Amino acid sequence: MDEGSGYITHGWNTLRIVGIPARYGSRRFPGKLLANLGGKPVIRWVVESALKVKDAKVIVATDDERIKDAVRDLCEVILTPSDLPSGTDRLAYALRDFDREVKVVNLQGDEPFIKSFLVEKIFEMMKKDDADIYTLAKVSKKDNDPNRVKVVLNKNGYSLYFSRYSIPYGSHHVLIHIGIYGYTVEKLLEFTKLQRPELEIKEELEQLRALYHGWKIKVGIVDYDGISIDTPEDLRYAERVLKYDT
Repeated sequence: MDEGSGYITHGWNTLRIVGIPARYGSRRFPGKLLANLGGKPVIRWVVESALKVKDAKVIVATDDERIKDAVRDLCEVILTPSDLPSGTDRLAYALRDFDREVKVVNLQGDEPFIKSFLVEKIFEMMKKDDADIYTLAKVSKKDNDPNRVKVVLNKNGYSLYFSRYSIPYGSHHVLIHIGIYGYTVEKLLEFTKLQRPELEIKEELEQLRALYHGWKIKVGIVDYDGISIDTPEDLRYAERVLKYDT
């Protein structure tokens, strides 16, 4: 039992998990998950959205007691080491004792307006069992912002490459990656055993580890215009959006 959380850590009968890796440190915006947005921390917005997914257990995997305290009344929280190289590695650490066949959706802790239908979309894609990892993207105008990751696909909807650069060259439209992943616990644990290639380190994109080792990543195209809090400017924009919507 995670002390003080009131939730069982090893949910052996859980078939669907929404896992939220939540690291306190961030090179561009330290402590962003605890930044105030509309009267509550960014991470709390994400957890509340995840709780709308039917028949799924929500787990936050964090290296910081402050993040734990911010959401412990909503869901299970598992503390992890702070030196893990990526959010996927953090989630794998938290779920290492769960049944290997459990399906997991990895939800980014810095997207406060994430919609539950995106999580449901990933779970639905996973039913076909035709890839190692499942994720989403949206069509957008050409974008040179390195915080917005681009992806190119083959004819069957599998990713060829992810980059912070605007790819493909010369195109007026790009596919913007939505940082949400689906896999089984077994695949999640296998991923952490893969050697980290130079591509992953240079681009700071953990999904490139999977591609480098020949894994298949299936990408679903959705209509979604969310906000990822990568910088203080993103937070100010989210505040403006929130005031406009209310």
